Amino acid sequence: MNKQRAERVMSNLRQMGLSQALFTDPLSIFYLTGYHTEPMERFLGLLLAQRGAGVTSTLLCNALFPSAEGAADIVLTHTDAQDPLLMVADACDPSAILGVDKSLAARWLVPLMERQACAGVRLASAAVDDARSVKDAAEQDLMRRASQLNDKGMEWLAAQVAEGVTERSIAERLPGAYRQLGASGNSFDPIVSFAANAADPHHEPDDTTLGRGDMVLFDVGCAYKRYCADMTRTFFTAAPTELQLRVYDTVRRANEAAEAVVRPGVPFSTIDRTARQIIEDAGFGPFFTHRLGHQIGLSVHEPGDVSASHHEAVRPGQCFSIEPGIYLPDGIGVRIEDLVLVTEDGCEVLNHYSHEPVVLDV
Repeated sequence: MNKQRAERVMSNLRQMGLSQALFTDPLSIFYLTGYHTEPMERFLGLLLAQRGAGVTSTLLCNALFPSAEGAADIVLTHTDAQDPLLMVADACDPSAILGVDKSLAARWLVPLMERQACAGVRLASAAVDDARSVKDAAEQDLMRRASQLNDKGMEWLAAQVAEGVTERSIAERLPGAYRQLGASGNSFDPIVSFAANAADPHHEPDDTTLGRGDMVLFDVGCAYKRYCADMTRTFFTAAPTELQLRVYDTVRRANEAAEAVVRPGVPFSTIDRTARQIIEDAGFGPFFTHRLGHQIGLSVHEPGDVSASHHEAVRPGQCFSIEPGIYLPDGIGVRIEDLVLVTEDGCEVLNHYSHEPVVLDV
């Protein structure tokens, strides 16, 4: 159990008026304990509880899972023939409200409530989400390394671009390339888009073949020791038209201007506004159709986005994407995405692959 992280989560719970909480998200459990397994239909839970002046952790897992010995103060193991909720109920304080996370399935929650294992339930995901949002020094190093490998992955991707290649063929070979570089594979399903497909922000790679002159968009990420990278670059395969180059330059300026304003105390909404204003001033406002970015860490998309509706101030240790894009109905699509790590007086851009417009030789 990582005591510092557990105390940070417990402090958040206390501010919510809670003395106990049950977390079932495997990544949150890993964040707190270093133990990871995917439970599928079986129960996996971590109960944090204030017991006197300290925090007690109880990990409940199935005997089928790898041994969790030493991962928490108390480890309770059940078999498929046993009801794990009996153990959860016994570990809970029935006189106190129980915080639960958004991952707790109703098939576990409802029986707990029916057993009166607690005095009531309250959604408490924010307690662990807030803690995970601010990366400690070890996590920051892992985020840096993941992005370094992702930069190398982008180099590999650019080298695969050739006339007649399909989006799907590149996407399917990417996990192997990441593993050769030292990552564990994709952090999410890659977006590989040729020509007009680049104007679809979440296009799924298909059998579209590359033709000379097509634009190419790669939105990809690798995972390193469970921490995620994410980056987007857009390439040309022939000299860009005046419109293509104007769109590209607008997106690049929006990306770099937004990164330049990131520092502690600046609202997320201000960062979004900075990029969006540049795109609007260039006449492309209606074609920037998504938020500017998202937080990232053990999950690619973590709570707390970079959008017009998120007015909280950024804090040192937070990591999030800056990814403005323009998607025109005539098939021109450009997105440039980096990850930034907030420092004490600004931010560190974790991606170092060039923003310059590149014409690939196909």
